Amino acid sequence: MKTEAETRKELIDAKLHKAGWDVNNLTQVSKEFDISVPLPDGVAEARTPYEGHQYSDYVLLGRDGKPLAVVEAKKSSKDASIGREQAKQYCYNIQKQNGGKLPFCFYSNGLEIFFWDLENYPPRKVVGYPTRDDLERFLYIREHRKRLADELINTAIAGRDYQIRAIRSVMEGIEKKQRNFLLVMATGTGKTRTCIALVDALMRAGHVERVLFNLWIELLYGNRD
Repeated sequence: MKTEAETRKELIDAKLHKAGWDVNNLTQVSKEFDISVPLPDGVAEARTPYEGHQYSDYVLLGRDGKPLAVVEAKKSSKDASIGREQAKQYCYNIQKQNGGKLPFCFYSNGLEIFFWDLENYPPRKVVGYPTRDDLERFLYIREHRKRLADELINTAIAGRDYQIRAIRSVMEGIEKKQRNFLLVMATGTGKTRTCIALVDALMRAGHVERVLFNLWIELLYGNRD
């Protein structure tokens, strides 16, 4: 059973390194990042060296030296979600302390990693950490994307009424912070065109830059003796 220190060194550090983060480079990663927080009500001066401070396990820094993301670590024998609220508090308190943009949030037990874009989408499990370029791109998209309600659908790509309704329904769901959608359309109704028109609208609105179009074909066979 690994301690938290062992989990960080053997598992989390290794996964950060795989994403291009040098945990020993203070211009990239700050360990035990000091966050100033208000003293308890009725307390005028700190009674211990730690009162009025929080310490984030890792803070991933952008090229400008500003915090891009918080990583809260728990030992591998614990549920990673134990660190969820702690990581959330660190992100908001870093923003209060430094001003500027809200950092992205990660919490992990070394075996599982969860990513949380606070105020936008609920936490989700991911297979690894983003690179610095990825996080800076995520931040740019978050800051510059336009409202989908104002974005027009290119009817030259998908102009049938039901296609437009399907696209608009997905776009409205995205505005409501949904992440998963299922469109069920019969053969010949323009599924590909509907998806392309949706991607086109998302790109023009600045919500996405890269899209993986994955075609999954399942062959169904009847029962065989």
